[in-house]
Amino acid sequence: MARLKHIAIRTRDVAKTVAFYKEAFDLQEVGKGRSGVYLSDGHINMAILNLRTPTSPAGVDHFGFQVDNLEKAVERVTGLGGGQLTDMARINPSDPSHPQSYFEVKVTGPDEQEIDVSDTGWVGAPRQD
Repeated sequence: MARLKHIAIRTRDVAKTVAFYKEAFDLQEVGKGRSGVYLSDGHINMAILNLRTPTSPAGVDHFGFQVDNLEKAVERVTGLGGGQLTDMARINPSDPSHPQSYFEVKVTGPDEQEIDVSDTGWVGAPRQD
């Protein structure tokens, strides 16, 4: 069974946005991303990321599912008309204070929405078997 474990938003000011979510919703900082910070409520990982370009829109950028079988999940997505954006890459999460990513493959839904898929999971979003 797939579980929603990750959501990423883009912002013009990562520090201000992180402070807002920590104060407003008691989220905890759990790691560093390549272009932002990971927060968590203990169940779901929330990435607060810099804008891709200064004129990019702020807001929800993508979300991620943790799955039991990565290959089968990608097969299902592509079989239902979704796409595969990246090659599958096995990750080995390390010290979350060092910038890193937690997805193994990026796919798209039928409306081209970007979706991260992982069987390893995200920092701050414990695996539930």
